[in-house]
Amino acid sequence: MKQYNITGMSCAACANRIEKTVAHINGVDSCSVSLLTNSMGVEGTASSESIIQAIENIGYGASEKGVKKVKDDSLVDHETPKLKKRLITSLVFLILLMYLSMGHMMWKWPVPSFLENHVSLAVTEMLLTIIILVINKAFFVNGYKSLFQLSPNMDALVALGSSAAFGYSLVVLYLMIDAMSQGQMMKVMSLGHDLYFESAAMIPTLITVGKMLEAMSKGRTTDALKSLMDLAPQTAVIIKDNKEVTVSIDEVNKGDLFVVRPGENIPVDGVIVEGSTAIDESALTGESIPVDKTVNDTVSGATLNQSGFIKVRATRVGEDTTLSQIIQMVSDAASTKAPIAKKADQVSGIFVPVIIGIALVTFIVWMILGKSIGFSIARAISVLVISCPCALGLATPVAIMVGNGMGAKHGILFKTSESLEVAGSIDIIALDKTGTITKGTPVVTDVVPYKIEKEVLLNYASSLEKKSEHPLGKAVTDSYQGSEDVEDFEILPGHGLRGLIHGKEVLGGSIKMMEKHIPEEMMTQASDKAMEGKTPLFFSYDDTYLGMICVADTMKEDSPQAIKEMQNMGIQVVMLTGDNKKTADAIGKKAGVDEVIAGVLPDGKESVIRDLQKHGKVAMVGDGINDAPALTRADIGIAIGAGTDIAIDAADVVLMNSKLTDVTAAIRLSRATLRNIHENLFWAFFYNAICIPIAAGVFIHLTGWQMSPMLGAAAMSLSSFFVCMNALRLNTFSMHDASKDIKRKKKEKKTMEKTLEITGMMCGHCEMAVKKALEAVDGVESADVSHEKGTAVVTLSKEVSNDVLKKAVEDKDYTVTSIK
Repeated sequence: MKQYNITGMSCAACANRIEKTVAHINGVDSCSVSLLTNSMGVEGTASSESIIQAIENIGYGASEKGVKKVKDDSLVDHETPKLKKRLITSLVFLILLMYLSMGHMMWKWPVPSFLENHVSLAVTEMLLTIIILVINKAFFVNGYKSLFQLSPNMDALVALGSSAAFGYSLVVLYLMIDAMSQGQMMKVMSLGHDLYFESAAMIPTLITVGKMLEAMSKGRTTDALKSLMDLAPQTAVIIKDNKEVTVSIDEVNKGDLFVVRPGENIPVDGVIVEGSTAIDESALTGESIPVDKTVNDTVSGATLNQSGFIKVRATRVGEDTTLSQIIQMVSDAASTKAPIAKKADQVSGIFVPVIIGIALVTFIVWMILGKSIGFSIARAISVLVISCPCALGLATPVAIMVGNGMGAKHGILFKTSESLEVAGSIDIIALDKTGTITKGTPVVTDVVPYKIEKEVLLNYASSLEKKSEHPLGKAVTDSYQGSEDVEDFEILPGHGLRGLIHGKEVLGGSIKMMEKHIPEEMMTQASDKAMEGKTPLFFSYDDTYLGMICVADTMKEDSPQAIKEMQNMGIQVVMLTGDNKKTADAIGKKAGVDEVIAGVLPDGKESVIRDLQKHGKVAMVGDGINDAPALTRADIGIAIGAGTDIAIDAADVVLMNSKLTDVTAAIRLSRATLRNIHENLFWAFFYNAICIPIAAGVFIHLTGWQMSPMLGAAAMSLSSFFVCMNALRLNTFSMHDASKDIKRKKKEKKTMEKTLEITGMMCGHCEMAVKKALEAVDGVESADVSHEKGTAVVTLSKEVSNDVLKKAVEDKDYTVTSIK
C-alpha cells in the first residue's frame, strides 16, 4: 500500500470526493482517505504522479510519503497552533464588533460621538466584519472552490451562511444610506435592527473554535502512536576499531556490534553475543514482567535493559526493527476504512448538497408564508451553519484510531480498521494446538522399546529426528544425541520422516504412517498413552519395529482461562491439531474446548476453516508456517507474536505477548470500539435530525423555538468536539476485565450423528481403517470408532445417506449390521 499526505481537506465530504476521484484512476484497486490523519492509502499499479495530479486537479494537495522512519513529524499537530492564532485575532475584532452591534444598540453602552450616527455605526460594523472574514478566508476559498467544482463540503456551508448574512446586511446598509439621504431617520433606525454583520463574523469565528477543539482532540487520538515513536532511542554505542563510539541511530548498520548498559534502551533489534540480563519489554508487548535474556537470545529496539551489561549484534535496523513495524502497522490501520465507516462516508458524501437544498426550501417556504426577507434568510442561514458533516465523518475514524492505539499499547496489533471491527462479531474461534494452546515445547515422557535395548531406539530415533525442525523431533533430540549418519533424508508432511542408516531405511512418525510396522500388542499401550494426552512417535529400521517414544506438550497457564472467557462471550471454541484423536481429546478436555478436530494435516486446516465458516464468522489463531493458509482463509486471522514471520504476515491481528488471553482482550476491544462508533453515529444523526428542523423554524408556531445563526454555528462547532471526546473515552477501557463480558447467543451448528454397528473389527488397525474410510466421505466431520464396542459414531455436517456410509465401511471388508 502506498501512503500519501493530503492537504486542504475540511470535512468528510472532501475525503469522500478524493476517494471517488482516485478510485476511478486506471490501475487503482482500492483507495482509503483518512480525515483524521490527513492521509491516503492506495493499492494498485497506478503511478504516484497520476494520483497526485488527479488530487490536485480537484483542488487539494498531495505528496507521497517517503520511507517510514521511526521518528517523523507526520503526526505532529501543526493545525492547532495555526487555528489558535487565527481564533485569537478574530476574537479581538469580534469583541469590538459585538460591543458596537449589541452593547451599544441594545444596552446603550457608550461609543465615540462619530459613531452615534446609525449609518456610521453600520459602516464600522461592516469594516470589522470584512477584517474577520479575511482572517478566516480559508473557509471561503475552499468553500466556493468546492461549490464551483460541484462537490460542496462543510466549508461551503460556512461560506454560504456567512456570505448570505453579509450580503443581506450590505443591502440593508445601502437602504439605510438611501433613507438617510431622504431624511427618513425612523426608517434608518428600523433598518438598523435588520443588520446581520455580527452573525456573518460570528459564524466563521465559532466554526474556528470548533475546528481548533476538533484538531486538539484529534491530536489526542494519535497519542498512543506518538508515544510509540517517542520510545525510539536516538543514539547507539557501537564497537568500532575495538572502541566504543556513540553514533546516531540512523548510522547503525546490520551486523554492527553495540553495547547496552543497565538502565539503557536497546537501540535496534539484535542477538546477544555476550552477557546476560533481564529485559523490560513492556513498551512493545505491554507485559510488565522482565524477560531473562542470554547469549543467542534476540532483543528488540526500544526495550529496556534492566540489569546486565550485554553486547549485541544488530540484525534489523531502521524501518525493519520490531518497533518500526509496529508503528507502520498501526499507521496502515489508520489509513484503512472499516465497513461501517464506508457507510457513514456514503451518507456524508451527499450530506452537504442535501443541506443546501433544505436551506433553499426553508427560505422559499418562509417567504411564501409572508415572512420578511430578513427572517427567511436567518432561518436558511441557521440551517446551513447548524449542519455538521464532520460529526458523521469523524464518528468512525477517531474511535478506530483510539482503539488501535489502545491495542498497540497492550501488544495487540490490528493491521486494518476492518479487522478491528470484525473481531468483535466472531462466532467461532479455531485454535491451533501446538504453540497456541500449548507452549509448543514438548518433552519426552516415555521410551518404550520393542525387543531391543532402550539406547538403540533412542540412538536411531534421535539420529533421524536431528535433521527435522519439528518440535516433537526436537524433544527427542534434546533427550538423547544420536550418533548415526542419516542419508537420503526426507520429510513426509503431516506423517513423519524417512532416511537411510547404513543403507537401510529408517522410518519415524505417526500411527497413520507406521501402522503396518506396529505389532498388534503395542496398539493398546499406544492408545493408553494417547488417552493421557501424550503423542506417541513410532520408529522402524529395515521394516523392523523398534519401539515408541511418547512426547507431551505442556499447556500454557492462561489457556483454560482464555477458552472459558471465549465461551462466556458466546463463542464456540474449536481446537485443530494433527495429533491422533485420543491424544487431542485428552488435551482438548483439559483445555475446555467445545470441539476437537484431530488428525488435520497442514494443508487440511484451510478446508476445516472453510467448513466452519458455513456456521458463522470464524477466527483462526495460530503461530506456524502451516497455519498461514488457514489464517488467510478465516474471517479474522490472529497470529501469536512468538510464531513465524509467515504466520504474522498472513494474519489480520498480531498478539505480541503470545498469550491466549489477549485473544479475548482483542475481542473486547473490538466490541468496545464498535459500541463507541455506534454512539458517535447516533449522536451525529440525532444531532442533525433534531437541530436542522429547529434551525429551519419548524417548531416556531408550536413552541416558539427558533435558532439564531450564531447559536447554530456554536452548536455545529461543539458537535464534532463531542464526537472526538466520546471516542477518547476508549482510553479508559479495561480490555482484560472479563467481569462485564456480554454473552452473545451461539449460532447453532447444524450437525447430526449416526451410529454404525460393525462386525469384523479386531484391533486398533481395524479402527484406523474404518475411521479413515468414513472420514473420507464428503459430509463426515469425524468418526469415533471402537473395535471393543463394535461401533462407529460419525458426526455429519450435512445429510449423508446410510448407503454411502455402509459402502465406505464394507469396501474395507467389514460388515455394517445397522445404522441408527
